[in-house]
Amino acid sequence: MQQDLLSDPLLLATDLAKSFGGIKAVNNARLEVNRGSITGLIGPNGAGKTTLFNLLSNFIKPDRGKILFDHQPIHNLPCHKIATLGFIRTFQVARVLSRLSVLDNMLLATPNQTGENFFQVWFQQAKLRAEERENKQRAMDILESVGLAAKAHDYAGALSGGQRKLLEMARTLMTNPKLILLDEPAAGVNPTLINQICEHIVSWNQQGISFLVIEHNMDVIMSLCDRVWVLAEGTNLADGTPEEIQQNKLVLEAYLGQ
Repeated sequence: MQQDLLSDPLLLATDLAKSFGGIKAVNNARLEVNRGSITGLIGPNGAGKTTLFNLLSNFIKPDRGKILFDHQPIHNLPCHKIATLGFIRTFQVARVLSRLSVLDNMLLATPNQTGENFFQVWFQQAKLRAEERENKQRAMDILESVGLAAKAHDYAGALSGGQRKLLEMARTLMTNPKLILLDEPAAGVNPTLINQICEHIVSWNQQGISFLVIEHNMDVIMSLCDRVWVLAEGTNLADGTPEEIQQNKLVLEAYLGQ
């Protein structure tokens, strides 16, 4: 990966805070994701990682703080507007539309479809049909790349947990994302599929997509990430390269129990 790409912040969050009652889930947190990078976010259970993810994507409102995505403030935007900017997230438990086919799950993620406009459905039918063919082919190409093409017409609910995670990740590609937030992509997944997921992340990153990854599997974090941020009790504990984090005494004490 070119180092000049890593000097350009795509996502910058500063002074983020969120309390629930008297509990400070996130407290004056800062996080930066450089353009073209794979960035990791780790910390012990209850450190505030998922809350921070929810704040970054505006699934919950911060009490305080500022979030810039591609140099644009987004902390006051609704989450669906953030998604249209190319900022997409997944969830720890993959969210798929179980009663729709795998292919339909992919197609629903396609933005700015002609068929979304009532009048265009009637007056631009040739354009609509051509667009549908292109979207279907693109969806099938992505499914092929993640090994799910043979499942395209199966119900998404029939997929295994690992396959659902692959589908959710593949579905994000239909939105032409700039940044994908992955919430524990390896959780509950067998080792073979974990390796496949990591390979896909690296491949998509090489195509220009940046990633922010929460993950408890340290092998995944240390092998994938350019930079790792560590949270403890809702606040920043450390950040640095994987090698620096592995040697950081505060991290070893707070996170690894050493």
